Amino acid sequence: MAEKTYPNRWLIALAGIVMQICLGTVYGWSVFTKPLMAAHNWSNADVTLTFTIAIGCLAISSAVGGYILDTKGARIVATIGGLLFGLGTIITGFGDQIGSLAVIYLGYGLICGLGLGFGYITPIATLVKWFPDKRGLITGLAVMGFGLGSLMLTTLSPGMIASMGTAMTFYIFGGIYLVAVTAAAQLMVEPPAGYVPAGWSPPVGKAAAVGMTLGEAVGSKYFYLLWAMLFINITAGIALISQASPMAQELMPASMSVAEKATRAGVILGVFAIINGLGRLFWATASDKIGRRTVFIILFISQAVAFYLLATTKDMTVFIVLCSYIYACYGGGFSTMPAYAADVFGTKYVGRIYGWMLTAWGAAGIIGPMLFARIRQASGNYSEALTITAITLAIALVLPLLAAPPKAKAANSRVA
Repeated sequence: MAEKTYPNRWLIALAGIVMQICLGTVYGWSVFTKPLMAAHNWSNADVTLTFTIAIGCLAISSAVGGYILDTKGARIVATIGGLLFGLGTIITGFGDQIGSLAVIYLGYGLICGLGLGFGYITPIATLVKWFPDKRGLITGLAVMGFGLGSLMLTTLSPGMIASMGTAMTFYIFGGIYLVAVTAAAQLMVEPPAGYVPAGWSPPVGKAAAVGMTLGEAVGSKYFYLLWAMLFINITAGIALISQASPMAQELMPASMSVAEKATRAGVILGVFAIINGLGRLFWATASDKIGRRTVFIILFISQAVAFYLLATTKDMTVFIVLCSYIYACYGGGFSTMPAYAADVFGTKYVGRIYGWMLTAWGAAGIIGPMLFARIRQASGNYSEALTITAITLAIALVLPLLAAPPKAKAANSRVA
């Protein structure tokens, strides 16, 4: 089939980025925490549980969505994701309006969470097939959108909440998600079997590897090594993210008011969100040059040093620099792993394989913040939690060292 008959793969990539920006607003959930607590006298734990439920549902629906994607196609999975995410956000607004925490759990936790999984897996699994020549770059661009989504929400929503209320803010964003995500979903189509971009030839022998099935992937050691690598990187990053604001405020002068500290912390978190997004693009693009495994070796060893230094610093500038780097590495793990999985397992069934790998995200999203908070509560400071994280990352360095590809494939991929 002639190249000119194919859809424009960059337009498909743009649609994927639009989807990820909208879905990535889930990371801005904390902006609603205080307004919901103040309006309904709910506790921080009550409101935060909404986010935990959403991430847990994301892990489940990513696995299910990956299977549907491989059997029914990308468009239907992406459309379901957009409908669920938009409707769930609208239902959340209704929950706020009537003062029902159960409805908010249903809307944002369950329905939005399921939509997140369906929506997130689709661009990732689709674009690695359209861009065999630029897997790292393209997954970096897509996942960068997810990282920047929280910046969009945290920038726009405070003014909206102040002027029109929390419920109306949910209604407006829900409508935007319904239109933007479902519209972009219509462009999510997969390339025909054997597709290669014009002017590009796969490395010798690579075209013959059509891809492992889910059963074959789960039966190999690589699935568990890659799952563990993703889990460790996310656990470290999301634990820091969950406590970054109070950590920053503890380093601010005691003379500052609570409101001033919160405002300054918000600005710092905005910077972190930008760097998180840029880190996704940087590390994924670097993996096209130096290899996915090498990227994870660097991520683990450098973050071990960064967390150790973070445990000892009392200087705000050093804190910002170290946290910025960790945020960039957190995003880098997300953006590099889809290409890593495609390199190891092939692309034919990458939807269902990577969907199951994303259960690492759900597990880390629950375990990381919980452990970090409990260690902080028990010790009275963050130093012990940060030091334990540094040691864990140093030990985890063995994972990418063990994840060298089989010798028969080493010359055919950029995993090594």
